[in-house]
Amino acid sequence: MGKDYYRTLGLSRGASGEDVRRAYRRQALRFHPDKNKEPGAEERFKEVAEAYDVLSDPKKREIFDKYGEEGLKGGAPTSGPGGSNGPTFTYTFRGDPHAMFAEFFDGRNPFDTFFVQRNGDDDDGDDAFTAFHVGGFGNVGFSRGRGGPEGACRKQDPPVLYDLKVSLEEIYSGCTKKMKISHKRLNPDGKTVRNEDKILTIEVKRGWKEGTKITFPKEGDQTPNNIPADVVFVLKDKPHGVFRREGSDIVYPAKISLREALCGCTVNAPTLDGRTIPMVFKDVLKPGVKRRIPGEGLPYPRTPDQRGDLIIEFEVKFPDRIPPSSKTLLEQILPV
Repeated sequence: MGKDYYRTLGLSRGASGEDVRRAYRRQALRFHPDKNKEPGAEERFKEVAEAYDVLSDPKKREIFDKYGEEGLKGGAPTSGPGGSNGPTFTYTFRGDPHAMFAEFFDGRNPFDTFFVQRNGDDDDGDDAFTAFHVGGFGNVGFSRGRGGPEGACRKQDPPVLYDLKVSLEEIYSGCTKKMKISHKRLNPDGKTVRNEDKILTIEVKRGWKEGTKITFPKEGDQTPNNIPADVVFVLKDKPHGVFRREGSDIVYPAKISLREALCGCTVNAPTLDGRTIPMVFKDVLKPGVKRRIPGEGLPYPRTPDQRGDLIIEFEVKFPDRIPPSSKTLLEQILPV
């Protein structure tokens, strides 16, 4: 017979998400090893953490409700178009119950700040953080689970910004970036901190514009007295050796001679995917004039199957000097 996570938390199967949170809070406080020294309390504390990990996650809970613990951990088929032949979901609890406890209480150790006892009974902490007398302000209410009156005053640190530099080729096709950050994390005691490295994975979508922000909530330094900052990566275009970006268009500066500008020319326009498009121009090309090749630019962010244009921008090279005989001929040919 598999585990019954509802029974572990003292819940019925119709319990709401808030019921699950309250039940975990109550049971975790009851069996936490810092408070409960009875044999088996540590194991019950881990079981409570595993039950909360499953029932607080809608996907895991749905599978558990249908297939039980055996199905959850044995690779139950996920719901969807694939039916029973679709992909499977396999669950293994690898979490740290102490870290989960610290995160639930926002890094606060509730036993250090406040704990209620009535008639020699611990009341399981369910009302331990509801109201306090603070200084001369009388009865002041605080959100449950904040870990004490000072927890209500904590503010989140300002966002930590990093540049995420990408090439035009990476924007053209999309890419995956793995960014390593170093941040401080609370130890299970809720007081001391450790340095920890973490790899953040960013899926750069096709066509993303410069300035796009990718936010990782609360990945900044964590201390007993703060709410960790969000880590934000800001997309920046790397300078390109050939093209210049203008939104979803790319600009190719084509250098042509004065004779080509006046008499016509063929420009072999390169593309981001390595092709070359020959373009024949027979009209007069003035300096700075632009010609478009539709659909050869970058993907549009919202409709990546469609693309902007490749713009050819002409730079006309004028000669430094003209022989006198040529000047006379030009004076006769060119209009005033």
